[in-house]
Amino acid sequence: MPNSVNTNVGAMIALQNLNSTNADLMTVQNRINTGKKVASAKDNGAIWAIAQNQRSTSGSLNAVKDSLQRSQSTVDVAVAGGESVSDLLLQMKEKALAASDSSLDSASRTALNEDFKSLRDQIGKAVTNATFNGINMIKSGGATIAALADADGSSKLTVGAQDLSLGGANVTVAATDSIGTQTLAQNMIATVATSIGNVSTALSKLGTGAKSLNSHLTFVGKLQDSIDAGVGNLVDADLAKESARLTSLQ
Repeated sequence: MPNSVNTNVGAMIALQNLNSTNADLMTVQNRINTGKKVASAKDNGAIWAIAQNQRSTSGSLNAVKDSLQRSQSTVDVAVAGGESVSDLLLQMKEKALAASDSSLDSASRTALNEDFKSLRDQIGKAVTNATFNGINMIKSGGATIAALADADGSSKLTVGAQDLSLGGANVTVAATDSIGTQTLAQNMIATVATSIGNVSTALSKLGTGAKSLNSHLTFVGKLQDSIDAGVGNLVDADLAKESARLTSLQ
């Protein structure tokens, strides 16, 4: 093209190159400042949308972890209460066995009966106090735990309630039972032994549920870490590469 005083092609080309370099420089500088190669939808709409969906899943898993941890604590309290009940039943069996001795005098039998009734009443207190966050799993009509298991809330991890109240399905010792006579004491040995077996089975179920909650909590934590790493692979900038490019553009 011939030279012209109105049009300077060389200057136009130089200005275009300068503007392009400045645009690239701004892009690289923004990546270094934010640490992301896709910081907003205008950087890459498709990748940004995918990353946002995965961020939503990861955020939802925080609620899942909270639910699992609350459920864990509730079951742990129930297990602690159940273990107390089991220990009390062991002591009650010992008292009943001692009171079944026909050679006992009246004072000794009365003392053993008072001990037995005290232990019996402690079972009621242990069951009543085994509450966490307003939930009691071992009282009569106790609550079954249903913890969130996935980010959609469509799956639940359940741990069934176990009735350990006096006169219930597992603890067959009634709230008014005593060992005031040899006959009552003799009959109570079998009743308490049955209760001990039932409570052990109930505690086994609670323990299995607690282990399931703990295992799923560990899995959810690993899943969330994997999702976060995947989002990072999509949107995070390679700072070493971007720093080298920044130096080059400058």
